[in-house]
Amino acid sequence: MALFPWVSQAERLFYNPGTLDGWDYVRHEHNGAVEEVTNVVYEGSTALKMSQRYDASYSGRYHSETDHNDGYQRGDTRFYGFMFRLSDTWEFTSQGYNIAQFIANRPGAGCGGDDWMPSSMIWLKGNQLTSRIVSGEYRQPDCSRNIRQLDNLATVSVGIWHKVILQVTWKSDSTGQYKIWFDGEKVHDSQGVATTVNDDEIYQFRVGLYANSWYDDGYMDGSQSFRQVWYDEIAVGTTFADVDPDQS
Repeated sequence: MALFPWVSQAERLFYNPGTLDGWDYVRHEHNGAVEEVTNVVYEGSTALKMSQRYDASYSGRYHSETDHNDGYQRGDTRFYGFMFRLSDTWEFTSQGYNIAQFIANRPGAGCGGDDWMPSSMIWLKGNQLTSRIVSGEYRQPDCSRNIRQLDNLATVSVGIWHKVILQVTWKSDSTGQYKIWFDGEKVHDSQGVATTVNDDEIYQFRVGLYANSWYDDGYMDGSQSFRQVWYDEIAVGTTFADVDPDQS
């Protein structure tokens, strides 16, 4: 252990093997669903299936997500990992579909007409994995922040399991870092950057299908009104191995 001091510091802070148990909250808005299934899994015997259905007469949001409340606080350095799988018939369109996010209840933020303010998010834009880094000031009534979008990180395929791992040092000054691995390949590495806003609110870590473009754009692009994404092996930890399903 003296030769490898980092081993004693490694800690898996959260782990879910694709079950409904163990989450702080399970949300499914309108016609959405979050289900524990056994027929499509990456590892073990269960996975989570998130689904949403578009409704032209509905004006609300389209979350189907599970929440882990202790996602991060400014100053933390953490790793996050999960497996996800799009349905075999997933239609790629110009609209975005969020698959994971960090978010906090921020009264007064005014983000989209409510008090929830997301920071980093991971979503699909067409068949491309996309993310963003958020920094700046808290409590601006128009929710304006510094948002750096990270486009074309990797190509996502339908009907197969993909692995996403993040390493983030959450800082509001120029000492943060933001790294993403996709299917074992590092696809983004920002160091010496601000990665969160300038206060110490605790952000949730959520995984799931959030069809945010249906709400933001006010319409559905394409012909696929029913969407499904599966999730498995979701984890938060202090080292890469803590959250990598193929090492843990």
